[in-house]
Amino acid sequence: IRSGLDNARVSQMPRFGADSILKPAEIQAVADYVAGLYGLPGAATNSIEGKRVFAENCAVCHGDAGQGNLGRPDPHLGAGAESSLRLQTIFPVNIAIADKNPMVLSALEALLTRDRRFNLLLMASDGVHFLNSLAHLPVSLAVIGWELPPIRAPEILQALAKRPGSPKIVVYSGTRDVAAPAETLRLGGAGFVTKLSPPERLLEVFAAVASGDMVFPFVDIQKVRPNPLKSLTHRERDLLAALETGRSNAQLAREFGVSINTVKFHLRNLFGKLDVRNRTQAICLYLETKR
Repeated sequence: IRSGLDNARVSQMPRFGADSILKPAEIQAVADYVAGLYGLPGAATNSIEGKRVFAENCAVCHGDAGQGNLGRPDPHLGAGAESSLRLQTIFPVNIAIADKNPMVLSALEALLTRDRRFNLLLMASDGVHFLNSLAHLPVSLAVIGWELPPIRAPEILQALAKRPGSPKIVVYSGTRDVAAPAETLRLGGAGFVTKLSPPERLLEVFAAVASGDMVFPFVDIQKVRPNPLKSLTHRERDLLAALETGRSNAQLAREFGVSINTVKFHLRNLFGKLDVRNRTQAICLYLETKR
């Protein structure tokens, strides 16, 4: 694995031996383990050390079974020359990162600069600087936190949706907002990964998104649909709740202290915002949203 053979592969695989990334004993252990995956004589598929080294350094590109995976699969390991050539046109990918925490930025920088699939062009700690800088850089993938004062990830996604050729966005966050993944998906994000994920998982997600995939944790599809009640004023919400009781326009007028014509005016606005035609449809939508 490139310990002394720079021409062993036409790829950007790190020189694990020559650059002292792995110790000689680790190289031997993982070599034996990989040989065991293919049933070669004298191999040691049960090597705990070899399996560990492979999982930490090799699986991100070659897959758990050594059959090729994200990034730069080796055509000799079963991924196929066609897939390899396609990925060579994708990587290295220009990437930008933005997070309010300088320690997170430093960690991401260290992670990405060690991986030759990624070319880090931008680091930002606030959302406004991030958006302004993106307009002048050929970035195709961006990784952002959920909170980027003075703005947040949803606002960034909305702004980028209006720009042609915007980069794919992966939200990397420790937010406690359970709706954040669904919100990211609804607004056009390409991925969401929690800050509890290990480094190799991050690289898997980044490479997958760069290759055209979308990567999200389980998302309740009902949460992806925007809540229609959010667009209503307080008066319209009160009126909608009152409709559920079956009150007439005259009763509503007395309850709210307005004229019947004013009630009708509010009802027309209410139906328009909810995209319904009548009281029955409005009440059904209201009850469905309350579940």
